[in-house]
Amino acid sequence: MPAVWASIALAGAGLAVSVYLLIEHFTGASSLACPESDVVNCQRVTTSEQATVLGIPWAAIGTAYFVAMLVLVLPPVWRLEDPRIRLLRVGLAAAGSVSVMYLVFVELFVVDAICLWCTAAHVAALGLFGLIAMLYARE
Repeated sequence: MPAVWASIALAGAGLAVSVYLLIEHFTGASSLACPESDVVNCQRVTTSEQATVLGIPWAAIGTAYFVAMLVLVLPPVWRLEDPRIRLLRVGLAAAGSVSVMYLVFVELFVVDAICLWCTAAHVAALGLFGLIAMLYARE
């Protein structure tokens, strides 16, 4: 059960960071507590052309993702024996990891900067995938 609580903590942390990034997206990213060096520059990342997909901010997608994951990792939902719920949890966690790989690629090779806040959300998503995959393998 500790892994379930860890998944709740990761989903909650990812949600908090994503909400913060979403607020910053709509307020001009002027208060991001992040260095503005050549390599680490949250403002450059969050205001880049790649910060949205089809007009939707990645921070909004991240917020929706972490809300869904938070619901799917709650203990009562874990206890449901519906295989569709298990598949949804694993599938969404995997989709989050694929998104992280894409976003890290974009940060490194397109925008040419790293966002520390984004990295925190990425770590939360990858951690969720790891925990869920481990728990799924045990079931």
